Amino acid sequence: MTLLRAAGFTDIGKVRKENEDRMVFSDRVRLYGVADGVGGLPGGAEAAQETADVVTAEIKALEADSPLDLQAIVTKANDAVIVLGQRISPGMGIGSTLTFGLVRGSRLHVAHVGDSRAYSLRGGQLTCLTEDHSVENEARRRRAKGEVVYYNEAHRGALTRCMGQPTPPEVDLLNLPLRAEDRYIFCTDGVTRMITDRELRDIIGQGDSPDRIAKDLVSLAVERGGPDNATVVAVIIDAA
Repeated sequence: MTLLRAAGFTDIGKVRKENEDRMVFSDRVRLYGVADGVGGLPGGAEAAQETADVVTAEIKALEADSPLDLQAIVTKANDAVIVLGQRISPGMGIGSTLTFGLVRGSRLHVAHVGDSRAYSLRGGQLTCLTEDHSVENEARRRRAKGEVVYYNEAHRGALTRCMGQPTPPEVDLLNLPLRAEDRYIFCTDGVTRMITDRELRDIIGQGDSPDRIAKDLVSLAVERGGPDNATVVAVIIDAA
């Protein structure tokens, strides 16, 4: 059985009046991740909380050996956010990102919507496992297919997928083998916009516990101005 340690930490930052980040965290079912309320829309905290609650409840309801359909689980969470949005923000709706990993056996199942991120550190090499679902990245993908695409530079970071959108979001899914000494983090953009990949690698690699890694990353993001909420969930694989 895979042995692991996990911990999370969040901070409101120095600018925002409310923390709209939420952790998706359950040691019982080995579920770890983050949800981040979409800026520019009302009800960000409520959207992130609903996303986290529904995903966690759905995974807890699964039998240990039942088939795993993360697309269906994320779609159900998206539907719940839509319903909540119709009640608290009928004119605009509400939205959240979602990035999480579920450990089953010796594998990590990752689901991703939005611009929160998942990273792995293996053998000293840091890898970003997810791609931000932004206007800029969508344009890059379409241009690679030969399409002519233009966008307003001011909107380059705007999300093209999120929880709470009218149609079920396309979910990026990964199924990864785990190895002893692997380290994983799931974090909101309040962290990744303030810390370089090299710094991420060093802090993740040098931390002696998931709690230390999460706190050090969040603290650094806040020290650098904390313009957004900052949240990290860290996982260390001790044996796979």
